[in-house]
Amino acid sequence: MNVFLLQTAKELGKRGLSVDVYTRYHDPSDPQVIELGPNSRVIHVRAGPYFEEKGSLYWYLPQFIRNVMCYSSAEQLEYQLVHSHYWLSGRAGMFLAKQWQVPHVASFHTLASLKQQAYVGAPEPEMRAGAERKIMEAAELVLAYSDHERDAMARLYDVARPRIEVLPAGVDTDVFRPMDREACKRELGLEGKKVVLYVGRVEPIKGLDLLLNAVTSIEDRRDLKLVMVGGKEGEPEVVRLKARIQEMGLAEMVWFVGPVKQERLPTFYNAAEALVLPSHYESFGLVALEALACGTPVVASRVGGLPTFLKDGETGYLVPWRSPDSFADRLEVLLTHAALRESMGRAGRQKALSLGWDRLAERLEGKYSSLLSPLLPAAAGS
Repeated sequence: MNVFLLQTAKELGKRGLSVDVYTRYHDPSDPQVIELGPNSRVIHVRAGPYFEEKGSLYWYLPQFIRNVMCYSSAEQLEYQLVHSHYWLSGRAGMFLAKQWQVPHVASFHTLASLKQQAYVGAPEPEMRAGAERKIMEAAELVLAYSDHERDAMARLYDVARPRIEVLPAGVDTDVFRPMDREACKRELGLEGKKVVLYVGRVEPIKGLDLLLNAVTSIEDRRDLKLVMVGGKEGEPEVVRLKARIQEMGLAEMVWFVGPVKQERLPTFYNAAEALVLPSHYESFGLVALEALACGTPVVASRVGGLPTFLKDGETGYLVPWRSPDSFADRLEVLLTHAALRESMGRAGRQKALSLGWDRLAERLEGKYSSLLSPLLPAAAGS
């Protein structure tokens, strides 16, 4: 979500809108204000302890709202629109928009009801689905990543379809671009390896057990390397997966890289024969779009918003949910047919070029304009 928010803020700023992104302090070394670019900045306010777990942040919403209002009043800031992201910020955005008497645009990025339908991991807080419903009811406009998410909002939250607009995520096609694959392999110490890549959080809903089962079903694993980017050392799910990798005898084949900075990701995408995304649920799947922009085919679950931009048999493969054998079959096809990988990589790059952040910002400005007539040059995000 941070990538989506920061990229759209910067692009909207380039288009002449003044965008302030409010978030809580996560670290005492965070500056209060970070300039992102022309007309766009991040503003930190206090809301609970610095290193508080996400699950406890709901109880600090009143403090967050109070400090946003204090800062904006002290700086004599006036906003014409509030755009909130995620359900916690949606509660704040709903209150602030009412106080400031401005329209509220709500984005969620993930929905409690859809995550619960996947039946993976700890249950969502009971208050979350109810909060999401109230936010959708109060917002002047609700944005969905995909037709699938829009349909779910209408079906599960009783939101009138005309109040929901579909706005897919974007990708920086200058940063995420095709590079010399062999040079990228050498840089990462993966010479001579056939690389299957995973990028993302390490949590049950991402389906990484399915990925391990799929890898063991691939017949020729002599030069295979599974590279997993994401997940911090010591996190419970990382510890559990590493233990399972040892039990399965895959320790030599799997490289747990951990978190990687955004500017380093293109090297990993370009070193891979395929990105695999075996998620039980994805609202959009931004890492898949980043891989396509690098010319790397994607093998992903046919879930959520992934079919919005992944075309089965053209930019990679969409496979049945929770089917390790299907993942293994499709990965084997890509690992053994270089010409097919290249063809799918070119098609993926072309698809990504149509989803740049600049185009997304243009469409988002249009959505704002539909609520503000005429469009005034300031917006706030939270």
